[in-house]
Amino acid sequence: YMTTQAPHIIRAAVAMIAELPEHMIRIIAPDIGGGFGNKVPVYPGYVVSILASILLEKPVKWIEDRTGNLISTGFARDIYLEGEMALRKDGKILGVRMNCIADHGAFFSDAQPSKFKIGLLHSAFACYDIPAAHLTARGVYTNKAPGGVAYRCSFRVTEAMFFQERMVETAAIDLGMDPAEIRRVNFVRDDDFPHRTAFGFLTDSGQYTKCLDLGLEAIGYDTFRQEQEEARKRGRLLGIGISTMTEPLGAGNSREFDILGIKMFDSAELRIHMTGKALLRTGARSQGQGHETTWAQIVAHELGLPAEDVTVEEGDTDTAPFGMGTYASRSTPVAGAAISMAARKIRAKARKIAAHLLEVSEEDVEWELGRFYVRSRPEQGVTIQEAAMAAYSNMPDGMEPGLEAIAYYDPPNLTWPFAAYIAKVEVDPETGVWDVLRMVAVDDCGVRINPMIVEGQIMGGLTEAYAMASMQYITFDAEGNCIGSNFTDYLLPTAWETPGFELHEVVTPCPHHPIGAKGIGECAAVGGPAAFVNAVIDAVKHLGVKNIDMPVLPDRVYEAIKTGKDVSGAPPVRTDG
Repeated sequence: YMTTQAPHIIRAAVAMIAELPEHMIRIIAPDIGGGFGNKVPVYPGYVVSILASILLEKPVKWIEDRTGNLISTGFARDIYLEGEMALRKDGKILGVRMNCIADHGAFFSDAQPSKFKIGLLHSAFACYDIPAAHLTARGVYTNKAPGGVAYRCSFRVTEAMFFQERMVETAAIDLGMDPAEIRRVNFVRDDDFPHRTAFGFLTDSGQYTKCLDLGLEAIGYDTFRQEQEEARKRGRLLGIGISTMTEPLGAGNSREFDILGIKMFDSAELRIHMTGKALLRTGARSQGQGHETTWAQIVAHELGLPAEDVTVEEGDTDTAPFGMGTYASRSTPVAGAAISMAARKIRAKARKIAAHLLEVSEEDVEWELGRFYVRSRPEQGVTIQEAAMAAYSNMPDGMEPGLEAIAYYDPPNLTWPFAAYIAKVEVDPETGVWDVLRMVAVDDCGVRINPMIVEGQIMGGLTEAYAMASMQYITFDAEGNCIGSNFTDYLLPTAWETPGFELHEVVTPCPHHPIGAKGIGECAAVGGPAAFVNAVIDAVKHLGVKNIDMPVLPDRVYEAIKTGKDVSGAPPVRTDG
């Protein structure tokens, strides 16, 4: 029993290390609550406890407290980035050069370390039509816990989008250009898809300008500069920050992505009982994002069964089909697609059964949600439940009984949702404290299966984005001891600090996904931080300040206001030395 987001991967790793066959290893992931990527890796404690149990021939339980968790689990964001950008005077970006230094801890525990040494950092600038880009990376090993998959998309995509949007914002300042306009000038146009980015990714669809314009209108962008100027005359510092980005989700197609050599497909097994009730098992694992609801809705959409008649099971390697787990916002893009394909296999068999019951050829049978009918006589029909009963009692000659299917879905490409996040803040010039006045989010995640769940994901991501931008960091002393390993030093925003969010949507279906979904889980946490930081910079840029390193702590903002200079570098750490 373990709180893992990828039970089958854990089983595969244990089988390889312990040299045990898979049927002798059972991994059960119960209702694990939040995971955010931190519960994906195969941590040493997992393997050691299992091997100890084998050697001792006794049950072994490994328990980790909160401090141990913060010290030892995979971390991210410990990365230093610098860049150069070539631009025309009208704001058109001609080329980008990026260089990064990344702290990987004691060893590199990330997925595919030999192929993606710096993760997917090269997903930067994917929403912009840039002809040339160059990226260099240097990894450093230190006396910290191993870096790896951590905290809602840390495969360096959050870092990529933060750096991207900070560079674009700084370019606008240097050119004296409106931050929204420089983005419009460089967006990939709606009719330019599919678009190959300068770093080689293939993005498939989007309406980037529409999303940005919707967000700008919602926050009142046209009148903000006048409001900002009038506020300055009264000693108030207002700022507005924009962040636009598209990110790669749904890892990933087997041509490019694997873990431990295993291709990153996912699976679904769907069984329709003779009563018309359904049992669905998948290789994914819910961590609070509502798989049980969303998966049942997909089955209902494909077969017309009531969603409440669909039972969803996940997290047990003895019963679930092999799958790669839940992370990288891949649940709906990959596992959801597998569910859709399994349901369509069942519908195809049910059509044959319906033709048999209606005594017509299969070509004469039409489908409407939940019911087959004769094309020339629509009043004559068979429900999906009646077809399910017949699958066990009155099937055509030569047909196997039963109504069930399994599907493995290997996505042809990543999915690419787009988002525009716009924050309006006020900075206290006497203390450096800043408050969020408004936060507008416009997300295009393709087809939304359950809008309420999608909105919950966005709000959770924006809360984490606010936390990253304003308060969160883990500090170490000179000997590598973690001195931020508790919730007194490592802060979590409560309902008191968290601002309200205004959500809007644009829908551009993914052209290669069975139901057009792109995924949403990590978008707001990836694109949100830059909006908050850009807003603070906008409030103080008239003083000569162009950068304050994240987290934008009040003392950093105060220093920038008083000195008129950028505030960069890690926060100071006191040591006995």
